[in-house]
Amino acid sequence: MELDIEIDGWPEGDWPALAERAGAATAAVEPTLINERLTASLLFTTDEEVHALNKQWRHKDKPTNVLSFPMLERDDLLDLSADGPPEMLGDLALAYETCASEACDKNVSLSDHAAHLIVHGLLHLAGHDHVDSDAQAEAMEALEIAALAKLGIADPYGDRN
Repeated sequence: MELDIEIDGWPEGDWPALAERAGAATAAVEPTLINERLTASLLFTTDEEVHALNKQWRHKDKPTNVLSFPMLERDDLLDLSADGPPEMLGDLALAYETCASEACDKNVSLSDHAAHLIVHGLLHLAGHDHVDSDAQAEAMEALEIAALAKLGIADPYGDRN
């Protein structure tokens, strides 16, 4: 999977390298993402931009930490062969101010929290969700925890156990 990364409104940092590492860690736990045909866009942006996207596409009039816009159904992703033209997996947008505030509240670094949100968003693009059942949420969280462990990042859900 290739990430097309754009940065607008985030502080200086090696966000592209972080995103690439998070993408590789996610693919290690979600093998459907190991396909050279797949591309995803990742926008590091502001709360203002994410708020506008959230309002336009989800009809929620507020910013959020990460937005995921999948372009493939899970079954189509599972059936995707290695040969053929590029396929757009979807788009992600991370809101700087919300991410920074959450990182502070959780007492974690901004880069660790951003990595978590990238993993979370990529799993959404791969067809995982956490809203329909506790079992679904637990399965997605387990994938997140496994991917983050590959990055040396502690379990972000550990305080609930």
